Amino acid sequence: HDELNLRHYKLCGIKNGIDTESYNPETDYQLYRNYSKDDMSGKGECKRALQERLCLEQRWDVPLVGMVTRLVAHKGLDLVRMGLEELMNTENMQFVILGSGDKEYEDYFNYMQAKYPGRLCFCHGFVPELARKIYSGADIFLMPSAQEPCGLAQMIALRYGTIPVVREVGGLKDSVFDSADNYGNGFTFKNYECADMQLAVRRALWGIQDDQGWHQLMWRAMMSDNSWDRSAQDYINLYNDTLKWA
Repeated sequence: HDELNLRHYKLCGIKNGIDTESYNPETDYQLYRNYSKDDMSGKGECKRALQERLCLEQRWDVPLVGMVTRLVAHKGLDLVRMGLEELMNTENMQFVILGSGDKEYEDYFNYMQAKYPGRLCFCHGFVPELARKIYSGADIFLMPSAQEPCGLAQMIALRYGTIPVVREVGGLKDSVFDSADNYGNGFTFKNYECADMQLAVRRALWGIQDDQGWHQLMWRAMMSDNSWDRSAQDYINLYNDTLKWA
């Protein structure tokens, strides 16, 4: 870490991209209903149908927080395990997580599902079509990683207008910008602390109560450019800059 910091002026990080043709809410055939940044009416049906499939209460007015992740420590699952129960007890929210991994986390989410029937669902395994339905049907996407060199899930969530709540680390910091200035596309927190994650989630839950402001936030999220075209241009710019100093 120290050696890289000493040479930071020589280093450049370029994010991965996502397949914006495959991950396109206007044409994705695996969604319950298609929608676009200019007509988001179908997203509500995606949420209702997802709630029905997962045996959650079908309530449009209750924010649905989603996660699609491997259940391993560096994905921030320790923060979730420390803070989710308090959020479920104090906030009007639903929660769905899709993933598999370490048994301790699988056991925890099975326990939480039993404790909060109709409000919390744990979907075990890797199910690509269900992942897309969560990306499109959730209101908020939680990604509190301890480390994340780039990350793709937050970029996919943005593409589907699902607002990410992320920790400011790695590619998460480079792709999700806090909306406190009314220009960002999500909600962020810096320190790897449970209370900081909870506050970021609560800020998103408070924000969703402003229909007009939230609609604008969704539009900014869907306008975010995380395509491979953008990444390719970053590489071209880097090569050109290198040639200038050659």
